[in-house]
Amino acid sequence: MAKSYVKFEVSKEVADKALEAVRLAKQTGTVRKGVNEVTKSVERGLSSLVVIAGDVEPEEVVMHIPQLCEQKRISYVYVPAKLDLGKALGMSVPCSSAAIEKPGEAQSAISDVVSRTTGRSAASHEKNEAEAKKEKKAERPREKKAVEQEAAAAN
Repeated sequence: MAKSYVKFEVSKEVADKALEAVRLAKQTGTVRKGVNEVTKSVERGLSSLVVIAGDVEPEEVVMHIPQLCEQKRISYVYVPAKLDLGKALGMSVPCSSAAIEKPGEAQSAISDVVSRTTGRSAASHEKNEAEAKKEKKAERPREKKAVEQEAAAAN
């Protein structure tokens, strides 16, 4: 039975590529493992790619991660088993989620996974992030002005 937090299906080769990216990043970059560490990494906007296991019980443990990634515009992908994710991280126990912060030699694998799961390249993903930041900065003066006008109208 499909889990409610799994928003899209991932092919076997994309899941394998994601696990390969985790292995490479573990060796040459920085990876956060576990739900709490992944949540902090995503909230701080440090993650390049988040990998979530598709067999987590109870589902509520990782249910918030996809929404958080979407809010922060961070790419995420599902792998079938938490045991496989744990092995990719070099652990002897299962792992529910992992966040790649500094990709190291895994950059090309991450780009490949992102382009296959979202239909766009990592470069366009970064471009969209930059545009979103510009829009957010552009909104701030308007919000400030609106607050000032409301305060003047109240007086």
